[in-house]
Amino acid sequence: MASVTRTRRLLKWVGNGLLVIMLVWTLVPFYWMIATSLKKDKEIYGYEATLIPRRPTLDAYRRLFAQTPFVKYMRNSTIIAVSTTLASLVLGCLGAYALARLRFPGRAIIARGLIFTYLVPPALLFIPLFTVLSTLSLIDTREGLILAYLGFTVPFSTWLLLGYFRSVPLELEEAALVDGCSRLSALVRIILPMSLPALAVVAFFSFTLAWSEFLYANVFVNSTDARTITTGLTLFIVEDVFFWGPMMGASCLATLPPIVVYLVFQRWVVKGLTLGAVKG
Repeated sequence: MASVTRTRRLLKWVGNGLLVIMLVWTLVPFYWMIATSLKKDKEIYGYEATLIPRRPTLDAYRRLFAQTPFVKYMRNSTIIAVSTTLASLVLGCLGAYALARLRFPGRAIIARGLIFTYLVPPALLFIPLFTVLSTLSLIDTREGLILAYLGFTVPFSTWLLLGYFRSVPLELEEAALVDGCSRLSALVRIILPMSLPALAVVAFFSFTLAWSEFLYANVFVNSTDARTITTGLTLFIVEDVFFWGPMMGASCLATLPPIVVYLVFQRWVVKGLTLGAVKG
């Protein structure tokens, strides 16, 4: 018994040590980003570089707002991310409900096709998507990016919601239909309130993907009017000069919206990830 107890204690210490290492590995980049944004230029470059800001300053943030189109980039990212999230919720709910409740030819094939569509690497699709958006005159527009992102968020949203909708007892919906509700009304009044964890996961996934995506935003958008924050950060690199202060300040501010979204939906996101993915 003593040897078993010692083994368990050793495993516990090893596990805790690995967790501490992972925590440090995760937090050090965030600390470096915040610390760099608060340093003066001489503390970032050259022989006076420091790990901790000697005299913290907000000069990098003042330069960021006064000398760069940072606000425009944040506004574009917000519009694109929110629009993608709302469209993914609406289309995902309608598609999942149709696959879960309606009977029509090809329903099983469409349901399986959602998985294969989601698994296709984005790097393989940006050329055909560029052709489609160019034909629709949506290159260099926020609308074009939203349409491109929906090609990845809608399949995932539909697949996740499909499992949740199937778990809702059919008798509840039938009772609503007998009482005079339409299909759409039954979806809104019966199924959606019981699927809040899945809706939270869909919203969080869609928002973070649209907010942090770089490849499509870099290929499909060139002008400042439609540029997002992820591609806007690259403009702080001019030839071989890196403006680390404003770049780290912009990175700090750019991480706040996804963090806020996660904190707001945290309870439902965790529940949705642990339950919704195995239902149906």
